[in-house]
Amino acid sequence: MKKFLSGIGILWVVVLSAQIDKSFHPGLISEVSGWQGDSTKMTALQPLLDELRPGDTLVLKPGLYYGPAFVKTPRVVIDGQGKATITGRRVRSVLHIQADSVTVKNLHLIDSNDSPDKIDCGIKVEKVKNFKILNNKIEETLFGIDVFWSENGLIAHNDITSISRKSKGLKGDAIRLWYSKRIVIRENYWHQVRDMVVWYSQENKFIGNFGDGNRYSIHFMYSHNNQISHNHFTNSSVGVFLMYSEETIMNNNLIENSQGVTGMCLGMKETSSNQIIDNKFLYSARGIYVDVSPFVPWKTNTITGNEIAFCNTAIEFLRDQEGNLFRHNMFHDNLKQIFVQGGGGANRNKWVENYWDDYAGFDRDGDNIGDFPHRIYEYHARLWRFNPDVKYFFGSPILSVIDYLEKLAPFSKPQFILKDKRPIFSLKEFKKQKNKI
Repeated sequence: MKKFLSGIGILWVVVLSAQIDKSFHPGLISEVSGWQGDSTKMTALQPLLDELRPGDTLVLKPGLYYGPAFVKTPRVVIDGQGKATITGRRVRSVLHIQADSVTVKNLHLIDSNDSPDKIDCGIKVEKVKNFKILNNKIEETLFGIDVFWSENGLIAHNDITSISRKSKGLKGDAIRLWYSKRIVIRENYWHQVRDMVVWYSQENKFIGNFGDGNRYSIHFMYSHNNQISHNHFTNSSVGVFLMYSEETIMNNNLIENSQGVTGMCLGMKETSSNQIIDNKFLYSARGIYVDVSPFVPWKTNTITGNEIAFCNTAIEFLRDQEGNLFRHNMFHDNLKQIFVQGGGGANRNKWVENYWDDYAGFDRDGDNIGDFPHRIYEYHARLWRFNPDVKYFFGSPILSVIDYLEKLAPFSKPQFILKDKRPIFSLKEFKKQKNKI
């Protein structure tokens, strides 16, 4: 009952604090409507590209152009002015960039082929440097942008979706990085795609993007030293997943409504030395899922300043894990704060000065630190370890009564989960101090 009453009391505080950073504007910054005229009259794009010399700018007149087309001249600009559509005619990828220092902007790209093996896409970047892909609308292509073995690129203000007739699992990825580095992916909007994936790629930045209605908003595999900042991901199965990827900085992101059986805002599998700072994980099945992370015990994952609220489970561990530092996080209005799938506890991690809305203590000296530690024990949750059907009654009066009686006079030994020696006492005061820093 306390959780529901406190939820009503601080709901508006959470809503206001979860607002998006207004300095970022994901998606198109100028209109790209594409060709709206006669679709039976098409112009071949390749001859126009073949005429380019280094340093040239090709400004496409309003019209419908067909590919597949290949940009093989370095230091050129292709500008569609928002009125030019390029169709791949469902043959293969629509536009291939195969030269350094190419800029592609203000284009409408449609109708790639749909082979996942060939990674058919709107724009394919192949072994180049210093490319820019700006303000394009990419739709009805399997993948959006595929960056293969390239570096020093900028992908910004693009609107990307996949083939509408395919189910989510059979769609392609909005952006795919493969063995690529120093790519800035900034203020794009990807929606109704499968994933956005980063494979064997390092030193990339993902800033101010918006993802809606996807499977994985960003999935990292064997990719180290990347930055994820000021993004907003909603209505996906998984927000960000770090798999075998180290030294990630993830800060100031809002991830919400990650629901379903696999729903989570952040997943970490066998990953170490990451910094998860000042993010908001809201309204999801799980806030953070931890699977054998850190993989290297002495390479600590630092999780600090995050707000995890209105989730079924705030943090779920696969097993009794060690090596993570949880400091100054805010846990409130979750059905369950901590759950360890394999049994055992989570006290081999460091829990320092976190806010817990179920802390039952005092702050007599007014330093906003509880006078005694916050301890979490597992009571009725142990029932569904033996019978998963019991979870159907989670939140029901009968389990609330059982939980109360267990705490009052335990008839079975509860499982000790963790101890925070110095819990934050007032969330309001903590946020006030945090905003002053």
